[in-house]
Amino acid sequence: MKFQCAVLDDYQNVALKMANWSRIMDVVDVKSFHNHFETEDQLAEAISEFDIVVIMRERTPFTASLFEMLPKLKLLITSGMRNASIDLTAASKHGVTVCGTASMSEPPTELTWALLLNLARHITQENTELRGNGAWQSTVGADLHGKRLGLLGFGKIGGRMAIIAKAFGMEVVAWSQNLTKEQTDKLGVQLTASKEELLEISDFVSIHLVLSERTKGLIGKSELQLMKKSAYLINTSRAAIVDQEALIEVLHENGIAGAGVDVFEVEPLPVDHPFRKLPNILATPHLGYVTQRNYQTYYSETVEDIEAYLAGAVIRKIN
Repeated sequence: MKFQCAVLDDYQNVALKMANWSRIMDVVDVKSFHNHFETEDQLAEAISEFDIVVIMRERTPFTASLFEMLPKLKLLITSGMRNASIDLTAASKHGVTVCGTASMSEPPTELTWALLLNLARHITQENTELRGNGAWQSTVGADLHGKRLGLLGFGKIGGRMAIIAKAFGMEVVAWSQNLTKEQTDKLGVQLTASKEELLEISDFVSIHLVLSERTKGLIGKSELQLMKKSAYLINTSRAAIVDQEALIEVLHENGIAGAGVDVFEVEPLPVDHPFRKLPNILATPHLGYVTQRNYQTYYSETVEDIEAYLAGAVIRKIN
């Protein structure tokens, strides 16, 4: 009897085209699910007979209660080597092996700049006006050259952000809790004494931090109120790093010029969420890692993970 494999949240219906799944088809039947399950019970019912489940980052949380409902599950594969929405302790308790894949840092960097540039030059607004035969030039864009980009987080993505910002002629400052001057000096970036200083002096603030107990709620209303009214906030990292209610309130009050957001506490975003309506927010449906190269990497290495597991030589194990 073949193993049964479910690929969840394949929104674009491309998972089976992004890798050579035929390598495992002799021993594994693969089914792709394009819809997102609204409740845990619905999900559990749909995948209760599957031995292997493939998930895409934080699209579907795997909680302790979900593992309880999936006694047949033996292998869980996530894109990337870090997924905060998986209860790894519960996975181990239930004998589920969790494996990951590589993930490229270039795609989220590129999307961050797409959001930043769009906000600065009001591209969505101007395009909407043009398509609707509205005003011809209704906004005045914000300059990048000579302005300051503040980076909260200075890992791979933060470093790439700094290099690109300098090409635009921007000054770059950075801060995180363990960041050192030696690290920032390598790229000609100024280390600020605190996150508060960074927020006060930056014209654009971009978040590139891992979600942890230290970073959850790192930016609340008091921090947002430190920013210039002409400044923009970009978050392509994790939603919980910024207090969402505080951000909505500050945007309502025009406390900052605008925000670009690609991550949300609940995904897909509820239909009545303020982020769908606020005029000074540019929101995208968690597209940071959604590129051909990343998808090809995710699913190709997923096939490798399954092959290795079935051969008794597990690779890229997370738990």
